[in-house]
This record gives sequence, C-alpha cells and structure tokens, in this order.
Amino acid sequence: MALTRKALKAMGITDEQVDSIIDMHTETVDALKEQIKTAQKRAADLEGIEKQFEELKANNSEDYKGRYEAEHKAFEDYKNEQQKKETHAAKEAAARKYFKDAGIDGANLEIAMRGAREEIDALEIEGEAIKDSKSLESLVKGTYAGLVITREKRGAQTSTPPTQAGGGATTMTKAEIMKIKDTAARQKAIAENIELFRR
Repeated sequence: MALTRKALKAMGITDEQVDSIIDMHTETVDALKEQIKTAQKRAADLEGIEKQFEELKANNSEDYKGRYEAEHKAFEDYKNEQQKKETHAAKEAAARKYFKDAGIDGANLEIAMRGAREEIDALEIEGEAIKDSKSLESLVKGTYAGLVITREKRGAQTSTPPTQAGGGATTMTKAEIMKIKDTAARQKAIAENIELFRR
C-alpha cells in the first residue's frame, strides 16, 4: 500500500503529523533515488573498466607472448653458439694431440692446425677421442709428411766428442739454421734447436 496523505488521514493522523511523515518519506525516497543513480553510474563505469581491462589483458598477453618467444629464441641461439664453440674447441684439442702423436710439433703443429680447418670441423669426437681419424691420417702421410719430425736416439759419437763446456751437442744459431737449403735438414735442425724459435 502506497504512503499517501489520504491513507495517513484515514488512520486518524493529524494534518501536522501527515506533513511531517510525508516530508520524511520524501527525503528518504530522494536519498534512495540518489543512491540508485550513483549505483547505476558506477555500474556503467565498471562495465567500461572491465572492457578496458580485457583489452589490456589481451594486448599484454600478446606482448608477453612475443617478448617470451623473442627472449627464448635469443637464449636458444646463445646456448647453441656456446655448444658450437665448446665442440670446436674439443675437436681442435683432439686434432692437436693427434698431430703431436704423429710427430708434428712446434711451429709445424701450428701450420698443420691452420691448414686442416675443414678436416677438424668435420671430425666426430667422443669425449676427447676422435671416432674416425682417416682424414687426419691421410694429411699426415701426404700433405703434411714434410712437417713430421722424426727423432732418433743415438749414443755419444766417440769420433766427434762434444765441443761445449757443458757436455751437450753443438748448437747452431737461428741464422745458421735458416741458411740450410735442404728442407728436411732445416726442419731437423729447427726441431733440435726449437728453443731458438720459441723466443
């Protein structure tokens, strides 16, 4: 039942009391109307905020996904690059040992290492050992045969005793060694006096 003047008078309420009740009721209704308006405005604002939030979430999700993929790719590239470097270093170490064991040493070893880049890159290694060393073996027996230094152990020559005070063999100077025209003899002299070439 609606709150009207007629209804209040029918209850036996005086005119002054009716006016007072109607005023209070009007204030209450007006306040409730204001609250409804505020709530409706907030609901509309909330709808807009929710829409903005969903858009931001979608955009950030795309950005995040893109950033994640880019960073993940950069990390994988870095990891692969490091793996390649480690593998290459292991192959070089294995090839260096193989050449040394075959008798290529000193400056000749550096020449062999520089010249065998393709063969070294193609090597397959297991730990520190080369799985198949045929390519290096063919280089040592063929192209690099002149780099192999053979060392012979001889006893002291009694017919030509040592001339140095310390009892060691006669050494040559670097200039004397470089004047030797025969390649094999020069390489042998270099090997015997390798300290001159390491300075």
